Amino acid sequence: MENRGIFLSMIYGLITILVIILSISFIISLLLRFTSLTESSFTWIIIVLTFVAVLVGGFVSGGKSKQKGWLVGAGTGVLYSLVVFVVQFLGYNSTFSLEQYLFHAGFILAAIIGGILGVNVVRNSRMV
Repeated sequence: MENRGIFLSMIYGLITILVIILSISFIISLLLRFTSLTESSFTWIIIVLTFVAVLVGGFVSGGKSKQKGWLVGAGTGVLYSLVVFVVQFLGYNSTFSLEQYLFHAGFILAAIIGGILGVNVVRNSRMV
């Protein structure tokens, strides 16, 4: 039963990541459509916002599980990377490049940090 709660919390974290990223994508697409900005001007902003989204997703999954934050965060990050890989492989018929592997390793690390913070914030707030 414990594994089901951990997996469910990873799903909550993944859904959080996807909602944040889809919202950011919508806002950026509106900016690209209605302003004179180009995609190249958003590259670093998109990378930073993706790391923040994955960190928040790890935080949500860690807070939801209330235990093993590093494991839940890692699972959330791996699930996110798996979803991106499947979309890229099936939709664009290509695999990850070396640069993408490094980014996804960073995403998993960010999710681990978020999971650890999520568990500790939930624990500390209940002790007060």
